[in-house]
Amino acid sequence: MATRAAGLLLHPTSLPDRPGGLAASARELVSWMKDAGLSVWQVLPLAPAGPGGSPYSASSAFAIAPSWFPEAVHDDPRARERFLDENRDWLDDWCLYAAASEAHGGSPWRSWEPALRAREPETLRSAARDLEPAIGRHRDAQARADAGWSAVRREAAGRGIRILGDVPIYPALDSADVWAHQDLFLLDAEGAPLKVAGVPPDYFSESGQLWGNPIYRWDRMAERGFAWWTRRLRRQLALHDVLRLDHFRGFAGYWAVDAGATTAVAGTWEPGPGRALFDAAREALGGLPFVAEDLGVITEDVVLLRRSLGLPGMRVLQFGLLDPGSDHAPHRLERDVVVYTGTHDNDTTRGWFESLDPGGRERVLALAGGTAAEIAWSVIRLAMGSVAELAIVPMQDVLGKDGRARMNVPGEPSGNWGWRMAPGELDPDLARAVSRVVEATGRTRSTC
Repeated sequence: MATRAAGLLLHPTSLPDRPGGLAASARELVSWMKDAGLSVWQVLPLAPAGPGGSPYSASSAFAIAPSWFPEAVHDDPRARERFLDENRDWLDDWCLYAAASEAHGGSPWRSWEPALRAREPETLRSAARDLEPAIGRHRDAQARADAGWSAVRREAAGRGIRILGDVPIYPALDSADVWAHQDLFLLDAEGAPLKVAGVPPDYFSESGQLWGNPIYRWDRMAERGFAWWTRRLRRQLALHDVLRLDHFRGFAGYWAVDAGATTAVAGTWEPGPGRALFDAAREALGGLPFVAEDLGVITEDVVLLRRSLGLPGMRVLQFGLLDPGSDHAPHRLERDVVVYTGTHDNDTTRGWFESLDPGGRERVLALAGGTAAEIAWSVIRLAMGSVAELAIVPMQDVLGKDGRARMNVPGEPSGNWGWRMAPGELDPDLARAVSRVVEATGRTRSTC
C-alpha cells in the first residue's frame, strides 16, 4: 500500500441509481473521489450475491454479478476472446453450474441427480450439450461484466485511484467452486459438509457466528501446490489493484464446528495452511499485494504470520474509542495498519455513538472532541490524523448517516446489504470538506 493515503469504503450496489447504470455511477464516484483527495476505493466482493443479498456467501469465487452490466460497454471482439480464453479454468464450471441451477429451479447442487451432483464425465458432457443455450448466455454475461468492470477500473486508474477488493476466505456451499472441486472440501459422499466454518463468541455475537461454509481440505490443497487459491487470487488481482483477505486469522488457525450445530460456540481451533499458502501465492503472482483482515480473536501465531509476510493489518476505531488499552485505540495504532472508523460489519459511527450510554458518549467525546452532532466527522479526523499509512472511511460516515444506513449486522440473515446513496449526495462541497481533512493530515496524492 502507498504511504499516507486516504480511501473510501463503498460497495458498487450502494451507488446512487442513475441513467447509464453502474458504469455511469462509478464514473461520477471516482471523479468525486479525486476532488476529495481520496486515492483508494474499497469495495466488497464483486461476485453474484448469495442468500439475503450477501456478497460473502456468493455462488462463485471468480464470477462478477452479471446484473451490474446488462448491456455491452464496448464492442471489442479481441478483448472478449482473450477473456474467454484466459478464464476458461473457472468459467466453464461456472456457466455449467449456473445453467444447471436454473434447470433445477434454483435448487442446491446437492439435490441434483446423483450423477450430475458427482460430476460423472459422461453426465457433464450430456448436460453441456443439453444446456448449451443457457451456458452461452451465462458466458456472454460474464464477458460483458468483465468488460464493464474493466472500464470502471480504467476510469479509476485514470484519476489516480486504486481499487481495494475483498476476498472472503470461504466460498458458499452452494457454489460452482464447491461443486466443481468437492475433493478440496471436507464433505461426505453426498456432498454434505462434515464441519462448517464460523467464529467463536466475539464482539458481534455472544454465541459466535455460524457461517455454515464448508471447511477446506488444506492437506489436499497443499498437495496440489495451492493451485485453486493462486488461480483465485490471480483472478481477483485482474479485477482489483490490492486485495483485503477476509478472516486472515483463518490461515493461521480456523474455527471448525460440527455440521448441524445451531450455534458456533462448540467448535475447535484447527491449524490453517500458514505461510505455505502465501509462499505459493508469491511465487505464482510475483508479490503479495494484500491487506490482512486481522479482526476478532487474534493470537500470537496470527500476528507472527502477518508480520512475516509484510502485510498491513486492520484497526477499527469503534473498537478502541472506549478502551484506552485496545490496539484499536487511536493512540496505540502502528504505521503498518489500515485504520477505519468502522467497516461494513459495524454500525455507522453516528449510529454506534447514539447506541452508547451517557458515560460512553462522554468518553468518546473526550477523545474525539467536537460535539455529538458532528461525531462522525470527529472520528474521521482521528482516523485521518493517525500514524496508520492508510485511512479508509465508509461513505455513510462521510455523509453523517445514522444506524438506518448500516450495511450489515453479522449473524442476521435478512435486512442487510440494501443501503444505497440518494442522487445528489456526491456533493462538490462535501468533496471539498473531505479534501481539506486529507490535505491537513498529509494524505494527499503528492505524498503517496
